[in-house]
Amino acid sequence: MVKSLPPRSQVKLEDTWDLTSLFSSEEEFYQALAQLEDHANAFQQQFSGKMTDPPSIIEALTAYAELYEKLVPLSTYASLVLSTDQTNDAAQMLSSKFGSIAAKISSKLSFLSSELLTLPEETLQQAMQESADFKVYLEKLIRKKQYQLHPEVEKTLAAYSSTFSAPYGLYNTTKMVDMKFDDFEVGGKSYPLSYVSFEGDWEAEPDAELRRTAFAAFSNKLKDYQHTTAKTYDMQLQAEKTTSDLRGYETIFDYLLFNQEVDRSLYNRQIDLIMKELAPHMRKYAKLLQEAHGLGKMTFADLKISLDPSYEPEITVEESKKYIDDALEIMGPDYLEMVDRSYKERWIDFAQNTGKSTGAFCSSPYGDHPYILISWTGRMNEVFVLAHELGHAGHFYNANREQNVFNARPSLYFIEAPSTMNEMLVANHLLKSSEDPKFKRWVISSIVARTYYHNFVTHLLEAAYQRKVYERIDSGQSVNAGILNGLKRGVLEEFWGDAVEITPGAELTWMRQPHYYMGLYPYTYSAGLTISTQVSKRILNEGQPAVDDWIEVLKAGGTKTPVELAQMAGVDITTEQPLRDTIAYIGELVDELVKLTEEIKVK
Repeated sequence: MVKSLPPRSQVKLEDTWDLTSLFSSEEEFYQALAQLEDHANAFQQQFSGKMTDPPSIIEALTAYAELYEKLVPLSTYASLVLSTDQTNDAAQMLSSKFGSIAAKISSKLSFLSSELLTLPEETLQQAMQESADFKVYLEKLIRKKQYQLHPEVEKTLAAYSSTFSAPYGLYNTTKMVDMKFDDFEVGGKSYPLSYVSFEGDWEAEPDAELRRTAFAAFSNKLKDYQHTTAKTYDMQLQAEKTTSDLRGYETIFDYLLFNQEVDRSLYNRQIDLIMKELAPHMRKYAKLLQEAHGLGKMTFADLKISLDPSYEPEITVEESKKYIDDALEIMGPDYLEMVDRSYKERWIDFAQNTGKSTGAFCSSPYGDHPYILISWTGRMNEVFVLAHELGHAGHFYNANREQNVFNARPSLYFIEAPSTMNEMLVANHLLKSSEDPKFKRWVISSIVARTYYHNFVTHLLEAAYQRKVYERIDSGQSVNAGILNGLKRGVLEEFWGDAVEITPGAELTWMRQPHYYMGLYPYTYSAGLTISTQVSKRILNEGQPAVDDWIEVLKAGGTKTPVELAQMAGVDITTEQPLRDTIAYIGELVDELVKLTEEIKVK
């Protein structure tokens, strides 16, 4: 049964992450922040106006890399401390202090790219030849040249960077600090409700009355904050549109996709094909859930339930490690050592407490080990969630060791491939471990309901909705709660058709996702899973050679484009074939669930 969440001060130490490898105390953090500001001043004095030839360019970039490496742990610490308890005043102040100092530093350092781009391109090309370390950095800089503004404008925009990121902070404050949920009542009994408990427990609650009442109570509270949240989101959108116009991008989509290094056709293809061709398979899955649970009607509040709740194993944190070790063993001893360290050295924050960020994420600071946030409820499907985040960890564990600080991070388009890859490896391992129809059905339903539903449905429907929002913004319009609700409802109705009733409250789902403050991020989940589905099939069929290729992809970090990284792994994303194959594979999984359900009934 769901319990009320404790304050952060009452959770067990072993369930929390250990941030001391970043900073041993807040005092040490503040000292390092002051030193970084001094370092930035010295850097500006030493190199502003002095970069004239390849040797001086290389000297400046070497010093800049050193400075940037000192910024990373500060940024990470400020973010992670706040993410575990957004009600903590000290964490709020620390995060704000970092934001304001980081904006000052960013403004001071803006001269670097401005001055480099005033140099002849041949000079920059020569610097690349003399130092391969900075080739990728300079190539990306040259690519941006046509969108670069006057140095004084760049300096001013950089000074406002913390203001431009304010909508995201305001969204989180509204969601995690101000929004308080009352208990809800079913059959004369009272039940606690919170963001974490709804998304971690109530959404998947087998009892229909409890689940639907929790959904209604949760939605009613969201509704109280819809206008503030919509205004916050519109601030974000208008800032992005203004930046896009100032820099001279043709559309806001071109601006937001620029750093992803993919053509807009890849973005549109991902949304259009899935909306059209995956929908029939997922409607069949919804009907299967409805029949399995004997529901008179299938509503939006019922979509996250397990196909067989009686067969939902519970699992402890300690037990999860065995499953993950066995599933990821194929990745080799170095990868497994990282997994082992993540448990032993407390890289993972498992605790459930008030004020903690919802969902799960992995932060992988350069020069340190990764950190994973998850709120562990004991459901077996969280093995998939943890494997997903360890996929991010494994990616940057490899990339950060192989590449310099400028070259480690790949395009956002590719970022979810290594994470979803691990989910596929867990699924493939579990499928091989038993022939019992009930167990097989549980595993396949976990793949459909967790891996594919989450990444190919939840996030993709966000992307389809987000595209409609940006189309409005790009045409010079704004949004409010009513408009956002209408757009979200329209996308849900288009995808689910008459298979699912889009009940009141479903349209407010746009309020639950922080991804909208991160550019065109939601569609990249399905893009990454398209790549990892194909690579996981290669691993099943070819074994070690496919694994070796994948490890090389992880090590490559950001030195190649998403198309090139996928090619290294044997997948051609310039065509729609990998996506069509993945959609067909999901259809096969749903058909297998229908077949296994019939078999189990007969027995």
